[in-house]
Amino acid sequence: MKKLVFNLLALMLFASLALSACGGAAPATEEAPAETEAPAAAEAPAEEAPSTELEGALSIVAWAGYIERGETDPNYDWVTEFEAETGCIVSVKTAATSDEMVALMNEGGFDLVTASGDSSNRLISGGRVQPIDISRIPSYDKIDPRLQDAPWHTVDGVHYGVPYSSGQNILMYNTDVFGDQPPTSWDVVFEETTLPDGQSNKGRIQAYDGPIYVADAALYLMYHNPELGITNPYQLTREQFDAAVELLRQQRALINRYWHDAFVQMDDFTNEGVAASGSWPFQANLLKFGGAPIDKVVPVEGATGWADSTMLHVDSEHVNCAYAWMEHSLDPKVQGDLAAWFQNIPVRLDACEGNELLGPDGCVNNGLNDFDKIWWWRTPTSDCGDGRMECVPYHEWVTNYVAVIGGR
Repeated sequence: MKKLVFNLLALMLFASLALSACGGAAPATEEAPAETEAPAAAEAPAEEAPSTELEGALSIVAWAGYIERGETDPNYDWVTEFEAETGCIVSVKTAATSDEMVALMNEGGFDLVTASGDSSNRLISGGRVQPIDISRIPSYDKIDPRLQDAPWHTVDGVHYGVPYSSGQNILMYNTDVFGDQPPTSWDVVFEETTLPDGQSNKGRIQAYDGPIYVADAALYLMYHNPELGITNPYQLTREQFDAAVELLRQQRALINRYWHDAFVQMDDFTNEGVAASGSWPFQANLLKFGGAPIDKVVPVEGATGWADSTMLHVDSEHVNCAYAWMEHSLDPKVQGDLAAWFQNIPVRLDACEGNELLGPDGCVNNGLNDFDKIWWWRTPTSDCGDGRMECVPYHEWVTNYVAVIGGR
């Protein structure tokens, strides 16, 4: 797209995200008949089929920018038509982190959540979401086969989510700093070093403000310290976990900011001299298309990433509207528009073709060809995946990463 278009889009997205930072009950049991004389034999009544009537409402917990109704830009609207066709009026509660999504779903009162892999398994194990009947979602078989049975939403063959979007935690860097020596490794954010502009990276890098970032450190060690025996950055023994946390403690001396707000990070790269950081294609693409000296790469070690699924609350009051939305979310136009808006990868690949907003190279630019280099977010548990139950669970990731950020 032309630079003007992306400048406009960036402004509109900024407004959108800034503002966002702002079945039925079981039937009653019949009384037992009085014990007078034995009743005449009768056939058992047929079980009543569940109602498929649309309930007229739908509430969704979602990442900012995931559920657009054209209020920021009329070109990006996948809610209005759905409401007109179904009568299901959509309300959205935005969440800034995966932990906030889990908290909101635990609180209840919502129908759906667009959960990333670091929260979806927690929601399943906690009993906060119900199995998905994929026979009610005709487009399910159009989903990228690599995502259809992904372990972050499928347990023992049971589906608990419908893939919605995926993206990568790429390395974003300032091309004025790196010149003709672009980074090829995550070492520029984990190890103190002199960058190609002759200055240290100390105070010029950033790291993601979330416990799941421990996996990024583990992925780096998996490549550079094979003697640790790391085979999966989300399944870490105590020794492996401690090594990753120690790397993060060393990294803290280099940190400019622990980021979680995409636009604050974009401003830091533009105005605060930040040279490199893990980021999303969203920030990197908007900055680059807006004329900033920015580029991105998936380094030699690979990268982590998020693959989000729409999940149905166990106590949803609008199940039929929820199923209607999950099918609507897989429409190729919706998927292509979402990819253009959020700079991500559609979960059905035919959405990459013929979408005016996305453009012919949109999916590739958003990381489509790097899919197999990505370690998709998972909720860490004590299960090491090989029969051992000695890996470090997520709650310890939380407490240790909070300590790292706090300088402890």
